[in-house]
Amino acid sequence: MMRQRRVPPWALLAVVCVGQFMVVLDLSIVNVALPSIQREFGLSTASVQWVVNAYALAFGGFLLLGGRAADLYGRKRVFLVGLAMFAGASLVCALAPNQATLLMARALQGLGGAVLAPATLSILTTSFTDPRERARALGVWSAMAAAGGASGALLGGILTDLLSWRWIFLINLPIAAATFVAAQVVLPESKAEQRPTLDVLGAVTVTGGLTALVAAVALTDTHPWGSSLVLGLLATSAVLFALFAVVETRPQRQPLVPFRLFRARSVTGANLAMFMLGGAMFSMWLFLSLYLQDVLGLSPLITGLAFLPQTLAIVIGAQITSRLVPRLGARPLIFVGSLFAAGGLAWLTQIAPGQTYWQVAFGGGTMATFGMGLAMTPLAFAATFAVAPADAGLASGVLNTSRQVGGSIALAALATLAASHTKALLATHTGVSDALVGGFTRAFAVASLIALAGAGFSLLVPARGGVPAPVPASAPDLDRLALDAET
Repeated sequence: MMRQRRVPPWALLAVVCVGQFMVVLDLSIVNVALPSIQREFGLSTASVQWVVNAYALAFGGFLLLGGRAADLYGRKRVFLVGLAMFAGASLVCALAPNQATLLMARALQGLGGAVLAPATLSILTTSFTDPRERARALGVWSAMAAAGGASGALLGGILTDLLSWRWIFLINLPIAAATFVAAQVVLPESKAEQRPTLDVLGAVTVTGGLTALVAAVALTDTHPWGSSLVLGLLATSAVLFALFAVVETRPQRQPLVPFRLFRARSVTGANLAMFMLGGAMFSMWLFLSLYLQDVLGLSPLITGLAFLPQTLAIVIGAQITSRLVPRLGARPLIFVGSLFAAGGLAWLTQIAPGQTYWQVAFGGGTMATFGMGLAMTPLAFAATFAVAPADAGLASGVLNTSRQVGGSIALAALATLAASHTKALLATHTGVSDALVGGFTRAFAVASLIALAGAGFSLLVPARGGVPAPVPASAPDLDRLALDAET
């Protein structure tokens, strides 16, 4: 009988971490390249947001389903399928001849990420069974994922400036090819002992409803709210959301989003606050990137460097609150973090043509992201507080979905608002730079109010709701995903 070859733990960890690195990298690398994409395809501010939203909607809508698929069909197999989907979609993005092709490929890329990312964590948690080894492995996994988010803006700036925006997608191909070969050799195959059911209908209906809603909001830039197209999309969204609610409340063993989770005030408050903060921050990165390049005239490389203080601010904020949550609880920290985010966004309403980066953009952007960092860890704690241990990973996955969904809806609304205000200013013969800044500042002002709403929703969290329900070391936390990495 042939003995099974033992794979070094570091090799398995390296393959899993590279897969997660790619997914998180593509959440941030596109931001700096957006102005270049906008110019090449002649996109409006309302249209360019779809380059972000096509990925975010597919990623958020199918995230929980991807974790279930890994358990059902085999974690290694789903990892390879997700990696192939992600790489193939990246190639189509890089070669896209028009806007429609690029957006379709971005949606497929998001779907690939939703399949790949949960599989990386599932493989890790089932392969490292010793609690101490698992803790170390999770630390490396989280650090690599955080490195992907942190390096995205800088790498995107370098590739866009020196080569082309298309290289932000081409860079995925050699990494994916090497990872695919290594995964074939290194990764073990495993499935869950208790086979989950796949709620495909739930994932499709909620993603379709969200896409129709975002499309309706975005189209109001060129169509009135009472037009048949906008009303038709809103009606389609309502029907799909109603169908999703029916599907999720049917007597079934594993719905995609068990509504029972929201009986806990801490879960409801945390998800509503994350919904608002995600919306505020998604829009900030889009408009700040457009302002730095289209108004101040900074190169993509310098813009990438300009985003690094914001990444550092998130890390520092998260480190501070991770030590304070056990003593203060989650609610006051989410509240304070939301206020910081709202204050930073309000500061950004003071941007103007002819300024330097250091006058307003640096301070406002850093303050807003520091506030987001302060809120991230207590939000994760509050979302798993008073939740059964078996549902802790699912609750964390739902929180990450709330962030993606809130970001998508708010980004569509604020991009449309900014574009409409810019058009109105141009009609009064305002200069192009002044008109652009007028649209951006209007969006920043509304984003600040959205962050304030997040502070209000944080009051739903119980005063001492700060310590999450423990997850047994032997139970794979399958749906936790990028939230843990970003925190």
